[in-house]
Formats: sequence, structure tokens, C-alpha cells
Amino acid sequence: MVRANGAKHSLQRPSPPDHPAAWNDGVLRVCLVDPSLFTAPYDRALMGGLRAIGDEVRLYTCSATGLDAPGWHGDVIQHFYRPSANKPRRLPAPLLRWRKGLDHAASMRRLVGELMAWRPSVIHFQWTPLPILDRWFLQDLRAIAPTVCSVHDTAPFNGSPSSWLQKIGALEILAKFDAVVVHTDYAYERLKDPNLRIKDICKIPHGLLEGAAADTPCRTAFPSASVSILAFGKIKSYKGLDVLLHALSLLSPEDRARCRVKVVGKPYMNTSLLTRLAGSLGVNDIVEFDFRYVEDDEISGLFQRASVVVLPYRKIDASGVLFTAIASGCPVIASRIGGFAETLSDGRDAILVPPNDPHALALALHRVIQDCSLRSRLAEGIRSLRDKTLSWVEIGHLTHRLYERAGARQ
Repeated sequence: MVRANGAKHSLQRPSPPDHPAAWNDGVLRVCLVDPSLFTAPYDRALMGGLRAIGDEVRLYTCSATGLDAPGWHGDVIQHFYRPSANKPRRLPAPLLRWRKGLDHAASMRRLVGELMAWRPSVIHFQWTPLPILDRWFLQDLRAIAPTVCSVHDTAPFNGSPSSWLQKIGALEILAKFDAVVVHTDYAYERLKDPNLRIKDICKIPHGLLEGAAADTPCRTAFPSASVSILAFGKIKSYKGLDVLLHALSLLSPEDRARCRVKVVGKPYMNTSLLTRLAGSLGVNDIVEFDFRYVEDDEISGLFQRASVVVLPYRKIDASGVLFTAIASGCPVIASRIGGFAETLSDGRDAILVPPNDPHALALALHRVIQDCSLRSRLAEGIRSLRDKTLSWVEIGHLTHRLYERAGARQ
């Protein structure tokens, strides 16, 4: 753990503090809160790590598909946005957002009541979807248990919130928590600003997600084989998919003939901008757009069939897509920014390129398309990186120790 003023904390597990019965024998009752299920793979993996070390875990989230599938370790309570679950399509989008905001307030009030009855040891938010409102409930929640917030990205909502209201107080609210979790040194450096007055910042690395340790033939294909390039995840402007399309337009006819590109994920932007751009650049014959939510049981197959995963992001702290690629042993081309630059080694397990640079990305794509041995070396490097990444049990232990320290300070 690292204090906001830079002082180092030991992560050795302390003796359980003098706290309510929930802390007895070091076994904690952990309440995870992810109202809109923004980080479902991370939530599921963290729940598994905490459960593996003996903690009791509940996740309070919204109604969503797949929550009854195998792999969810602990209780998943579909608590948020009940009235909005079946929203009438005829309402204009602004009214739907206001309605969801009102539902969020009602859900937060119910959450306080439910947690007063359950008495968890710690309340751990993965996101605060409406900080201007959420801050008013944190005082009541802190009276129940210490509160922790994960900051998966220091640019709130990846810089593209659904409403301008979500931006208000998005960083200032972090001072209301007993501790804040980040995944990278990059994020820590951005949040240690004393003006933010964050009590404690703890770096806990991200773990592997949804991958299979399979080395499929496409990773070590013969030079004449088609190279499968995958861009996966939520479709948002900061992901740089327009940069990828421009880079593809710079490839030679020979390179284009030897590759196919899949863009797969649920859209959070106007996708016609991408499809029209692909058409105008003349690359729509090699790009397949698949704009939809991808079920968990499909994810591993997508990555196993890919020769390379491309991440041309404009900005990022930590990325679940990256850790899915690492888990699958799939080579990566990524922007040299944030958590990508911290996690990956250029030329060993990935090719790193400057952000917003289609020419550099095109050169990287050319290299992996034409050089089968390079793809094999990068795949070997990514497997080595996979083997050195912390397990979720280890991450569970680190997170458990943070909870104990937060409880001891409260």
C-alpha cells in the first residue's frame, strides 16, 4: 500500500482489528458494488480470489445476462435499476437517463438499508456511476463499514460518460473513501496529487481474465496462412479503432491479402462512423464488424483463434482486454501508454507503437503479417509474461490485507 503522501506501507497481514463480529478470525464479509456491471470479468475474478482465501463475498449490481452462468463465486444480487430494467423504448434518451438517475438514488438508499442488516466488513465500489449523488450516501455507508474504491481508469468513464452529470466530482469523491485501489504506477502518479486529498492509494496489480493456455495453430502458422487480427472490447472512441482503420489502409495489397480483421464488442458510440470510415478507406473487404455483447463462453475462443490482438488506444490505465490476451497467450500490438507500457516489453511479448500514429501501427501490422517467426517469438514472450502474472488468490490476499488496514484505521 502507498499513502497519498508517498510513504510506503507493508502489505504484511496485520492482526485483525478490534471491530464488529464480521472481522472475527480474519474472515471478512466483503460487499462489492458495481451498479452498472462495468467490470464484470474483474468482479468475477476478484470474487473468486477472495472466496478462495475464505472470505464471504456479495456483489451488488444491476440486472444483466450471464450472471447465473458458472464462474461467479459468491452471491450476485441484482439490486440496481429495477424500475429501469424494462425501460419503454418510446421515451427520449435524455428522459431515460434521468429516469435511470432517479432509480440509482433509490437503489443507493436501499443498499444502505440492506447493508445495515447484513453488516459487511468492508464495502468495495468498483465504480461510482453518479459521483455527485453517490457522495451523499458514502457517509451512511462508512458508518456501517470501511469503504474502498477501485479506480480502473483515472480518466473517469474513460473520458466518455453517458451524461455530463457523471463528470461532476468524479475524482473529488475519491477523498470520501478510506482507501483507493489502482493497478498501475501510472495511475498512482496521477492520483497522488495532494489536492485530491485521497487518504490511501494502494497499488494491487490486475490479474489474468478469461484466457485459455492454448497455443492454437494460428499463433505459429506457416508464412502463407492468413493472419487473424482481433480488436475486442467495448466500442468507444478512446479505443482508437479509427486509427486501426487508417493503418489498414496504409498496408500494401500483399499485406491486406494475407490478413483478416475482426472488430468485436458492444458499441458505446455511433458505429456508423466506423463502418463509413472503413468504406471510404477501402478496407471494408478485410474488416468484419461484430457489434454486440459477447457472452463469456465465447471470449476464449475469439482470442484462441487470433494471431494477434491490437490495442491502438489513445489513453488507458489498466485493460481487462490486455489481460485476456495475456491469459490466452496471444501476441499484442498496443499503444505505448499507461498500463500497456508498464506491463508489456516491446519486441519481447508485444510491439508497442505511439498512440494516434497510423503509420507506426501499419508498420507493426506489416511485421506480424509477414514474419511468422516474429509472431512465434511474441507468443512465447506473452506466455512467459502470463506465467509471471499474479494469480487471483494472490490478488485476493493483497486485497484482504487492504481491507484489514482500512478497518483498523476507521
